[in-house]
Amino acid sequence: MGVVHHANYVRYFELARVQWLAEHDRPYREYVEQGIHFAVTRVEVDYQKPARFDDELRVTAWLAWVRHASLAIAYEITRGDETLVVGVTEHAAVDAQSGRPRRMPKERRAEMLALVPPG
Repeated sequence: MGVVHHANYVRYFELARVQWLAEHDRPYREYVEQGIHFAVTRVEVDYQKPARFDDELRVTAWLAWVRHASLAIAYEITRGDETLVVGVTEHAAVDAQSGRPRRMPKERRAEMLALVPPG
């Protein structure tokens, strides 16, 4: 059909989330080394316009909110000046061994809260 399959946008979100963490917080592997994973608990995708084969896309990600044991990352996918997709993923901090929810360390949470844009 010449358009990007809808499921690929969630992959783009994941790649942007990992890159955002590496650039603005810390590499995801450091969380894993501390025994923490961020399990996806919710994905919301608002498809506004389709991307087409060979389009150059820009995926922008930012930290939307942080709680004691969860966080949300928001996304915008654009082609030039056109917004194609907006969305959000919510994540629970879980223990790497048990898979059960766990609170983020206080200092980690405080540092992440500082990364949430105002408003």
